[in-house]
Amino acid sequence: MNLNSSNFLNKSILFMLLSLFFSCASKKDIVYYQNIDGINASQNIASYEVKIQPDDLLMIIVSAEDPEIAMPFNLSSAAVPNPSNLQAASGQQVMQFYLVDRNGNIEFPVLGKLQVGGMTRTEVLQSLKEKITIYIKNPIINMRIMNFKISLQGEVNMPGIYSVESERITLIEALSKARDLTIYGRRNNILVIREINGVKSYNRVDITKADFINSPFYYLTQNDIVYVEPNNTRVNASAVGPNTSVIISAISILISLSVLLFK
Repeated sequence: MNLNSSNFLNKSILFMLLSLFFSCASKKDIVYYQNIDGINASQNIASYEVKIQPDDLLMIIVSAEDPEIAMPFNLSSAAVPNPSNLQAASGQQVMQFYLVDRNGNIEFPVLGKLQVGGMTRTEVLQSLKEKITIYIKNPIINMRIMNFKISLQGEVNMPGIYSVESERITLIEALSKARDLTIYGRRNNILVIREINGVKSYNRVDITKADFINSPFYYLTQNDIVYVEPNNTRVNASAVGPNTSVIISAISILISLSVLLFK
């Protein structure tokens, strides 16, 4: 084999290696909001509110012009003992929260058991105000979900569980918290797992098409799980990856032998 034949062999093998690791990617598989110019954005999404679910922890504070009048409608602080000294008589004072039970109820001071499951924050506040107004003139009531969180898994740069302070987050904002998808994530088939009233639903979202902003999964709810599937390149690489060094070493030896034998 002459030098030209040897160079041709080397280039052919190199081309095969490159083809093994790289495949053509279409723009439509990567770019977000591709048809956004044709989307009707007239839908009013500003009014979106999550609904209270079982196991939510609620902070509800009732205020009035006279603080003493409002005191019976608020949970008292609880003393949490120091873990290093459980015999201590006192500990750090922390505010108590209302735990929504599996039936969607909470136990509220003075008012007793209240049904809040399935209601929005606005609906709960309105209901509380109507009940408390019997006892207090012009009460001020604030409520917040304290354990609002979402989980992001799969082909994102920082998978994990993320707390949400605003009680309102879009799918895109959630992905941004995880530093966006990796280049290997399938943008047209994102799985959102959601539980409502004890029933789980499994939903697919295509963020390459802008019309998903009008879907029920544009906004996430508490405890949603978002999973980004790997694309074919990642799946193939997972099989090739562990053997890559062996394959390269073997091909290098073959190239060296071919050069020595056919000089």
